[in-house]
Amino acid sequence: MNRCLVTGAAGFIGSHLCEALCARGHEVIGLDAFIPYYPRPVKERNLTALLGQARFAFHEADLRTAELAPLIAGCDTIFHLAAMPGLMKSWTDFELYESCNIYGTQRLLDAARQSPIKQFIHISTSSVYGQEATQGEEMPLQPFSPYGITKLAGENLCRAYGANFALPFTILRYFSVYGPRQRPDMGYFKLINDLIQGSTFTLFGDGAQTRSNTYVADAVAATVLAMEQCAVSLGQTFNVGGGEIVSLNEVIALLEEITGQRARLDRQPARPGDQRHTAANIAKARRLLGYDPHTSLAEGLQAQVMWQQAQG
Repeated sequence: MNRCLVTGAAGFIGSHLCEALCARGHEVIGLDAFIPYYPRPVKERNLTALLGQARFAFHEADLRTAELAPLIAGCDTIFHLAAMPGLMKSWTDFELYESCNIYGTQRLLDAARQSPIKQFIHISTSSVYGQEATQGEEMPLQPFSPYGITKLAGENLCRAYGANFALPFTILRYFSVYGPRQRPDMGYFKLINDLIQGSTFTLFGDGAQTRSNTYVADAVAATVLAMEQCAVSLGQTFNVGGGEIVSLNEVIALLEEITGQRARLDRQPARPGDQRHTAANIAKARRLLGYDPHTSLAEGLQAQVMWQQAQG
């Protein structure tokens, strides 16, 4: 069993990952900074099933300022999920994105390289590819937003620490993760919430933009596999996506069917930085990690709808 450090542990995906690691018998140290962009009560609720577990310890810590060496001491694997997420705010608050996604990552890497860890698993995003993300990991990287630029910088920092200090790293690029505990600022959460409440959903673009949607449990499974298949994943970059590629218009129709409500749409022009098409090529993850996403979009959205309805 491993001793794991998970940054962003109170977040959407981080909390699910911590639960999965604990369920497998690993010891987990969770870190989160509760940065105000993400409502603190929401993140605290994400930790409900974890707090009190013997295998889980939580620390409120900001990677930009905290003393990281004592938190990393004795850890075998570091899962780095903490980041300022979202495209739109990165245009108006770049300093925050730069400090969290670049400086915070650099401080964590620097602390990690001075500790005998087995693996540093860095969570990145399809946004590093740019407006179109439809090929394999060797596709040219042309970020289309400040957010994507900071996430690519984080990847390059991992490679620099790997090359200069033999830091054992793996990079995972998530594609459009959804499911229970999705952040309130994310598109599917907003759409479901508006359908439930009968409110108007703002649709940016023509709705023909496509996404390679990834159910959160599948994203977590790939992340755990990266650790379990450490021998083949070190130094590698993997796309992590689901098996279905659909347009936003198709998602709206599916959610109308699930909720039994008709969507009220306020159509607006596409926003700067929005990706047009993403289609995760996961052949490498299938081959090397044994990754096999199995949650259909209909099943995953049904689970998210039920979770949001239960929140009241």
